[in-house]
Amino acid sequence: MGKSIGILSIKGGVGKTSSVISLGDAISGFGKKVLLVDANFSSPNLGIHFKIIDPPNTLHDVLGRKSNFKEAIQKLENFDVLPATIFQNKRINPLDLRKKLRTIKGKYDVVLIDSSPALNEETLAAMVASDEIIIVTTPDHITLSTTLKAINFAKNRKTKINGIILNKVHGKRFELSLHEIEKATDVPILAVIPYDLNVLESVSKFIPSTSHKPKSPASKEYKKLAGTIVGERYKPVSLKNFFRLTPKKQEVNREVFYKGLFK
Repeated sequence: MGKSIGILSIKGGVGKTSSVISLGDAISGFGKKVLLVDANFSSPNLGIHFKIIDPPNTLHDVLGRKSNFKEAIQKLENFDVLPATIFQNKRINPLDLRKKLRTIKGKYDVVLIDSSPALNEETLAAMVASDEIIIVTTPDHITLSTTLKAINFAKNRKTKINGIILNKVHGKRFELSLHEIEKATDVPILAVIPYDLNVLESVSKFIPSTSHKPKSPASKEYKKLAGTIVGERYKPVSLKNFFRLTPKKQEVNREVFYKGLFK
């Protein structure tokens, strides 16, 4: 049976949805079958990233028993997408998501769940439907405070937390360091995604950033994390990496995570 991974953040603007898309695209690059699920029921936007604006059937319809997965899932070139509706306020029980996804998880290697950017029932539903979660945050105090809430919420529910994606990193001295974030959260950072205008450009073109600019630093970092998740090695040829003797903190964390899963 496939593995479901919730991608969580309870603060908007950190790049949660773009991380879901980039990570899903990167995982598919290892020959894995991937499904992206929009569990942000009140403010969905995953489908919009692919010009899926008003499909006849959505996750809302599946949960409302008015449609089935075959009708609602959109098949794209590299992966499948299960969008939610953006136009209608359809009454559903978000907590039904777990039971429904169980019926199709076996058809995929990885199911990535895009959650609501708020600490609400929708986030709880995404968490409950996930075998494990990854938290997306940015290196600033305001976002860290909400990240701590999300982590504490998950720990209280005994949800497995794989680690953190540290997104939109500018590499400035005023930003929180990896050490400070890990010390505050007690959760390892698995990927450090640099701020990259290519990500914004890819949104305008309705394609994943990892396909738009596959050799960008951000894309390489997503691919390394994707490989770690599915038990594959992504090692791009780089003279910079060849001469670097000391591995980065996130690389050490990924190796520990990898060995914990596949060794």
